[in-house]
Amino acid sequence: MVLLEIRWHGRGGQGAKTAALLFADAAVETGKYIQAFPEYGPERMGAPVFAFNRLSDEPILQHCGIKNPDIVVVLDSTLMETIDVTEGLKEDGILLVNTQKTSKEIREQLKIKSEKTRIYVVDASKIAKEILKMDIPNTPMLGALIKVSKLLEFEPMLESVRKRLEHKFPNRPDVVENNIKAIIRAYEEVKE
Repeated sequence: MVLLEIRWHGRGGQGAKTAALLFADAAVETGKYIQAFPEYGPERMGAPVFAFNRLSDEPILQHCGIKNPDIVVVLDSTLMETIDVTEGLKEDGILLVNTQKTSKEIREQLKIKSEKTRIYVVDASKIAKEILKMDIPNTPMLGALIKVSKLLEFEPMLESVRKRLEHKFPNRPDVVENNIKAIIRAYEEVKE
């Protein structure tokens, strides 16, 4: 892998930044070089936000925004009504969307003509509501991303996320376990 770039689209409070950081932590533990950074201003809860990852087997010398991602992850499909989430996406890239729609419906909605662009869908909001009892789809989307990208091995990533969540929520084992369950379920349910 020379350099792979990921752009996350979400709304404030949905955990796009956290998902990018959890992905980065897991990647570092596998010996990869990684960058994770958000892009947002003084927006409020619910406003569009972006987060980014760069992943490489070699040191990363770039320190600028990501214009042509290999993968785009959309945590909130309503963003597709006002933001071109596919802007700059490489022709043979991956688009992963949290939605109840099929990948064919997303392809038609976004007018994606290239058959090389792979589109994956998962109802991460449903998973989050059922398991986490709130619509914060970031950890389910992380599970789906690992499945469709094959960038990291699933079990080591899961263990890394578990450690990070245990550190963040030391007195809330229920939060840790439910997030792990949500990741596993999205990993199993994501489809092309």
